[in-house]
Amino acid sequence: MLTFEEKQAIIESYPELSRKDVSMKRINYHYAESKFDKTVVVQHLHPNGNAFVYVADVPGYEPDSRGLVNVRDASEAELRKTIEDAIAGLAEEGTEAEPVEEIWLDGHNSRLELKEEIGAWNIYHGLNLEDSFGDYQEAVAYLREEGFKKVEDGGIVR
Repeated sequence: MLTFEEKQAIIESYPELSRKDVSMKRINYHYAESKFDKTVVVQHLHPNGNAFVYVADVPGYEPDSRGLVNVRDASEAELRKTIEDAIAGLAEEGTEAEPVEEIWLDGHNSRLELKEEIGAWNIYHGLNLEDSFGDYQEAVAYLREEGFKKVEDGGIVR
């Protein structure tokens, strides 16, 4: 486990982060250029080595209900990657990512479309909304339970 001083040095090596001392000798680090109201990247770095990094909506992480992951036992490489992913996540609002649209077929060639729309994952049968889900994994689980398979590029059903 990295010491408090080692974690502090790593975090402070990111010039885009600004330090703010908070209660009980803890330190927060903010990203002022955030495209969101949220600016805290590292929350409550404590002298005991505990700290949290804000990674809500960043793929590959399982944050708590506040969008934070604990980095107490992170290696230097893990801490750097998590901080860099957090900064990238807060900097991305203005990006023009293509919305996801997928075709799914069942054994009878019934066709459903899975579309990412305004924070929801909607399944359409033609123009009719079949169902709506809060995240991609839920929608995919539903489609698979109903016997549908995704049509990949090139028309291959998987």
